[in-house]
Amino acid sequence: MKNLDESLLVHVPPFRKLSRAQIRDVLDLAVPKRFDPAALIFEEGMDADRFYLLLDGHIRVIRTTEGGDQVIALHIVAGQLFGIAAAIGRTTYPATAMAVDECLALSWPSDKWQSFVSSYDGFATESYKVVGERMGEMNNRIVEMATQHVEQRVARAVLRLINQSGKKVEGGIEIDFPITRQNLSEMTGTTLHTVSRLLSGWEKNGIVKSTRRRIVVTDAHRLVVLSEKSA
Repeated sequence: MKNLDESLLVHVPPFRKLSRAQIRDVLDLAVPKRFDPAALIFEEGMDADRFYLLLDGHIRVIRTTEGGDQVIALHIVAGQLFGIAAAIGRTTYPATAMAVDECLALSWPSDKWQSFVSSYDGFATESYKVVGERMGEMNNRIVEMATQHVEQRVARAVLRLINQSGKKVEGGIEIDFPITRQNLSEMTGTTLHTVSRLLSGWEKNGIVKSTRRRIVVTDAHRLVVLSEKSA
């Protein structure tokens, strides 16, 4: 890791309070790896032997239900830690992590987690803040599943994605990674047919433009209205 400059981590929240010398120590312990799109980084239930920092790309976090169905729990963007089972006292990964697009990540052995927490100012605070935010997001999703109708859930899912990973393009805001209608159905607990019907209707009404793996929101205000509309 000698070829990676300390500036790589200077502005990354878990490490931004560290000195250059401390960041150098962190980098010297790290293992870099590139992942191709759709590559499995780790699977739910595997021994949590490493934790990761995503430097570039997007990670999809997937949970498997008791019935064997896959549910997309959340997405990880560049600059965030993931695979941090040690932060919640687990020795196995609670979910599967899959690369959405080409990804670059650093990883460290999980047995280094406690020394990072105790030795590096700000690492624990930022890491547990991430845990809290993700738990809050997942709790919100559970409430949505129980209380909101399908169009609200899908609208809110799309809004979350553009807020998290949206980029301005001609005609609107595009989700900055491949996203399919099947992915949206797995995020919102509905069927592929229903998601396809909704997106087709929104497209006719000028709210979105969609292709097989891309979604552009062309009228964010109307999508917000749909996300708040009661059944």
